[in-house]
Amino acid sequence: MLLEEAIGNVRVGVRMRPGKAAHAEFDAPKLPEPAGDAPSAERLAAALGLQPSEIGFANHKPSQWSAGVPFTFVPIATMDAIARAEIVSTHWATAFGGARAGKAYLYTGDTTHNTSSFHARMFGPAAGIVEDPATGGAAAAFAGVINAFDQPLAGTHKRIIEQGFEMGRPSLISLSFEVAARGKLDAVRIGGSAVRVIEGHLEI
Repeated sequence: MLLEEAIGNVRVGVRMRPGKAAHAEFDAPKLPEPAGDAPSAERLAAALGLQPSEIGFANHKPSQWSAGVPFTFVPIATMDAIARAEIVSTHWATAFGGARAGKAYLYTGDTTHNTSSFHARMFGPAAGIVEDPATGGAAAAFAGVINAFDQPLAGTHKRIIEQGFEMGRPSLISLSFEVAARGKLDAVRIGGSAVRVIEGHLEI
Protein backbone atom coordinates (compact mmCIF):
# COMPACT_ATOMS: atom_id res chain seq x y z
CA MET A 1 0.00 0.00 0.00
CA LEU A 2 0.99 3.65 -0.31
CA LEU A 3 0.75 6.21 2.51
CA GLU A 4 0.58 9.83 1.39
CA GLU A 5 2.52 11.76 4.06
CA ALA A 6 3.71 15.36 4.26
CA ILE A 7 7.31 14.16 3.82
CA GLY A 8 6.36 12.20 0.69
CA ASN A 9 4.82 8.92 -0.40
CA VAL A 10 5.69 5.98 1.86
CA ARG A 11 5.53 2.51 0.35
CA VAL A 12 4.41 -0.13 2.85
CA GLY A 13 4.50 -3.89 2.51
CA VAL A 14 2.18 -5.77 4.90
CA ARG A 15 2.30 -9.49 5.60
CA MET A 16 -0.70 -11.10 7.28
CA ARG A 17 -0.16 -14.62 8.62
CA PRO A 18 -2.86 -16.68 10.37
CA GLY A 19 -2.08 -17.06 14.06
CA LYS A 20 0.83 -14.63 13.94
CA ALA A 21 1.27 -10.90 14.42
CA ALA A 22 0.95 -8.74 11.32
CA HIS A 23 4.27 -7.52 9.94
CA ALA A 24 4.89 -4.31 8.00
CA GLU A 25 7.93 -2.83 6.30
CA PHE A 26 8.20 0.85 5.32
CA ASP A 27 10.44 2.48 2.71
CA ALA A 28 11.92 5.70 4.11
CA PRO A 29 10.85 8.51 1.73
CA LYS A 30 13.83 10.62 2.80
CA LEU A 31 17.37 9.35 3.32
CA PRO A 32 19.21 10.25 6.54
CA GLU A 33 21.25 13.44 6.56
CA PRO A 34 23.34 15.23 9.22
CA ALA A 35 21.29 17.65 11.33
CA GLY A 36 23.96 19.81 12.95
CA ASP A 37 26.52 19.46 15.70
CA ALA A 38 25.70 17.42 18.79
CA PRO A 39 26.09 18.85 22.32
CA SER A 40 29.25 17.96 24.24
CA ALA A 41 29.55 14.69 26.14
CA GLU A 42 29.59 16.66 29.39
CA ARG A 43 26.27 18.37 28.64
CA LEU A 44 24.67 15.17 27.41
CA ALA A 45 25.82 13.26 30.49
CA ALA A 46 24.42 15.92 32.84
CA ALA A 47 21.05 15.89 31.03
CA LEU A 48 20.87 12.08 31.20
CA GLY A 49 22.16 11.52 34.74
CA LEU A 50 25.32 9.79 33.54
CA GLN A 51 29.07 10.33 33.64
CA PRO A 52 30.85 11.83 30.61
CA SER A 53 32.96 8.66 30.42
CA GLU A 54 29.76 6.69 29.74
CA ILE A 55 29.04 8.66 26.57
CA GLY A 56 30.46 6.97 23.47
CA PHE A 57 31.81 3.54 22.57
CA ALA A 58 34.28 2.25 19.97
CA ASN A 59 34.43 5.07 17.40
CA HIS A 60 30.79 6.13 17.96
CA LYS A 61 30.38 9.71 19.16
CA PRO A 62 27.26 11.87 19.72
CA SER A 63 25.76 13.09 16.46
CA GLN A 64 22.60 14.58 15.02
CA TRP A 65 20.76 13.07 12.08
CA SER A 66 17.36 13.39 10.44
CA ALA A 67 15.30 11.33 8.01
CA GLY A 68 12.46 13.83 8.29
CA VAL A 69 12.51 14.31 12.08
CA PRO A 70 15.83 15.30 13.72
CA PHE A 71 17.26 13.37 16.67
CA THR A 72 20.37 13.64 18.80
CA PHE A 73 22.00 10.19 18.76
CA VAL A 74 23.86 9.44 21.98
CA PRO A 75 26.05 6.30 22.05
CA ILE A 76 26.18 4.79 25.54
CA ALA A 77 29.09 2.65 26.67
CA THR A 78 27.25 -0.15 28.50
CA MET A 79 23.84 -1.70 29.10
CA ASP A 80 24.09 -0.74 32.78
CA ALA A 81 24.58 2.91 31.86
CA ILE A 82 21.72 3.05 29.36
CA ALA A 83 19.42 1.44 31.94
CA ARG A 84 20.32 4.17 34.46
CA ALA A 85 19.77 7.02 32.00
CA GLU A 86 16.93 9.40 32.83
CA ILE A 87 15.69 12.88 32.03
CA VAL A 88 17.35 15.44 34.31
CA SER A 89 15.05 18.39 33.77
CA THR A 90 17.42 20.97 35.30
CA HIS A 91 20.06 20.18 32.65
CA TRP A 92 17.87 19.10 29.72
CA ALA A 93 17.41 22.54 28.20
CA THR A 94 21.14 23.22 28.39
CA ALA A 95 21.89 20.07 26.39
CA PHE A 96 18.91 19.96 24.05
CA GLY A 97 16.96 23.21 24.33
CA GLY A 98 18.94 25.06 21.70
CA ALA A 99 19.54 22.01 19.52
CA ARG A 100 17.52 21.41 16.38
CA ALA A 101 17.44 17.72 17.30
CA GLY A 102 15.85 17.98 20.75
CA LYS A 103 14.85 14.33 20.97
CA ALA A 104 17.49 12.09 22.52
CA TYR A 105 17.99 8.63 21.02
CA LEU A 106 20.34 6.60 23.22
CA TYR A 107 21.90 3.42 21.87
CA THR A 108 24.48 0.85 22.89
CA GLY A 109 26.06 -2.18 21.26
CA ASP A 110 25.24 -4.26 24.36
CA THR A 111 21.92 -6.05 23.85
CA THR A 112 19.39 -8.17 25.71
CA HIS A 113 19.01 -10.64 22.83
CA ASN A 114 21.98 -12.02 20.95
CA THR A 115 20.06 -11.62 17.69
CA SER A 116 19.85 -7.84 18.21
CA SER A 117 22.45 -5.37 17.00
CA PHE A 118 21.66 -2.40 19.25
CA HIS A 119 19.70 -1.60 22.41
CA ALA A 120 18.01 1.82 22.36
CA ARG A 121 15.91 4.29 24.35
CA MET A 122 14.28 7.54 23.20
CA PHE A 123 13.44 10.57 25.34
CA GLY A 124 11.52 13.58 24.02
CA PRO A 125 10.13 15.58 26.94
CA ALA A 126 9.77 18.80 24.93
CA ALA A 127 7.38 16.93 22.62
CA GLY A 128 5.50 15.40 25.56
CA ILE A 129 7.26 12.05 25.21
CA VAL A 130 8.80 10.93 28.50
CA GLU A 131 9.98 7.75 26.78
CA ASP A 132 8.97 6.00 23.56
CA PRO A 133 8.87 2.18 23.26
CA ALA A 134 9.50 2.17 19.50
CA THR A 135 10.68 5.11 17.38
CA GLY A 136 10.50 4.44 13.65
CA GLY A 137 11.67 7.91 12.61
CA ALA A 138 14.79 7.58 14.74
CA ALA A 139 15.47 4.06 13.44
CA ALA A 140 15.37 5.35 9.85
CA ALA A 141 17.81 8.17 10.67
CA PHE A 142 19.97 5.69 12.61
CA ALA A 143 21.02 4.18 9.27
CA GLY A 144 23.03 7.38 8.75
CA VAL A 145 24.73 6.92 12.12
CA ILE A 146 25.67 3.32 11.38
CA ASN A 147 26.92 4.17 7.92
CA ALA A 148 29.00 7.10 9.20
CA PHE A 149 30.68 5.33 12.11
CA ASP A 150 30.77 1.65 11.10
CA GLN A 151 31.37 2.28 7.37
CA PRO A 152 29.83 -0.98 6.10
CA LEU A 153 30.81 -2.25 2.68
CA ALA A 154 28.63 -1.72 -0.38
CA GLY A 155 25.59 -3.96 -0.34
CA THR A 156 22.44 -4.59 1.69
CA HIS A 157 22.69 -4.62 5.48
CA LYS A 158 20.20 -5.43 8.24
CA ARG A 159 20.27 -4.52 11.92
CA ILE A 160 17.78 -5.37 14.66
CA ILE A 161 17.17 -2.64 17.23
CA GLU A 162 15.58 -3.48 20.58
CA GLN A 163 13.77 -0.67 22.39
CA GLY A 164 11.21 -0.18 25.16
CA PHE A 165 12.59 -2.89 27.42
CA GLU A 166 13.07 -0.52 30.37
CA MET A 167 9.40 0.48 30.04
CA GLY A 168 8.11 -3.06 30.06
CA ARG A 169 6.99 -2.59 26.44
CA PRO A 170 9.71 -4.40 24.46
CA SER A 171 9.89 -3.87 20.72
CA LEU A 172 12.14 -5.13 17.95
CA ILE A 173 12.61 -2.88 14.92
CA SER A 174 14.28 -4.20 11.79
CA LEU A 175 16.42 -1.67 9.96
CA SER A 176 17.57 -2.49 6.43
CA PHE A 177 19.71 -0.20 4.33
CA GLU A 178 21.57 -0.34 1.07
CA VAL A 179 25.04 1.12 0.68
CA ALA A 180 26.12 2.07 -2.83
CA ALA A 181 29.62 2.73 -4.10
CA ARG A 182 31.78 5.12 -2.08
CA GLY A 183 29.74 4.54 1.07
CA LYS A 184 26.62 6.45 0.01
CA LEU A 185 23.26 5.32 1.39
CA ASP A 186 20.94 4.31 -1.43
CA ALA A 187 17.80 3.12 0.41
CA VAL A 188 16.50 2.66 3.96
CA ARG A 189 13.64 0.49 5.22
CA ILE A 190 12.25 -0.14 8.67
CA GLY A 191 9.87 -2.85 9.75
CA GLY A 192 8.37 -4.80 12.58
CA SER A 193 5.38 -6.72 13.86
CA ALA A 194 2.50 -5.33 15.89
CA VAL A 195 -0.40 -6.63 17.94
CA ARG A 196 -3.54 -4.81 19.08
CA VAL A 197 -3.36 -4.01 22.78
CA ILE A 198 -6.27 -1.58 23.07
CA GLU A 199 -9.11 -0.27 20.96
CA GLY A 200 -11.82 2.36 21.32
CA HIS A 201 -14.57 4.25 19.55
CA LEU A 202 -14.92 7.98 19.10
CA GLU A 203 -18.45 9.23 19.69
CA ILE A 204 -19.37 12.33 17.68
